[in-house]
Amino acid sequence: MVEWYHDDITFEDPAFGILRGEEAKNMWRMLCHSQKGKDFKVITSNIEYTPEAGKARWEAYYTFTKTGRKVHNIINATFKFKDGKIINHVDKFSLYRWSKQAMGFKGFLVGWTAFFKKKLNQQTRFLLSEFQKK
Repeated sequence: MVEWYHDDITFEDPAFGILRGEEAKNMWRMLCHSQKGKDFKVITSNIEYTPEAGKARWEAYYTFTKTGRKVHNIINATFKFKDGKIINHVDKFSLYRWSKQAMGFKGFLVGWTAFFKKKLNQQTRFLLSEFQKK
């Protein structure tokens, strides 16, 4: 993804919120680094492309490190292109579905709330910030 991202990329998803430029690229570097040697797998399908825009479905399979729980996240991505690279990338998925898988009963109870989303965004941004310091 890093190679396909335009330098002025804007990325958005429920877990990270909005990331721009090098921060968006580093998010992918961090995710791949954190899953190195683990059971991480991504399957893509329903890929559509024009020179201006595209979309795809991602299915990510992994073990959530914090809880050791298995996750199967289904993501619908949309892309806009500029100069042959992705300038805008939006991933949409059910944060509630993800939270139930990743967090178990706690996710079931609070995974649908704005409070949970805000806390998750803060945590993912903190992890990204720490990764970027390395």
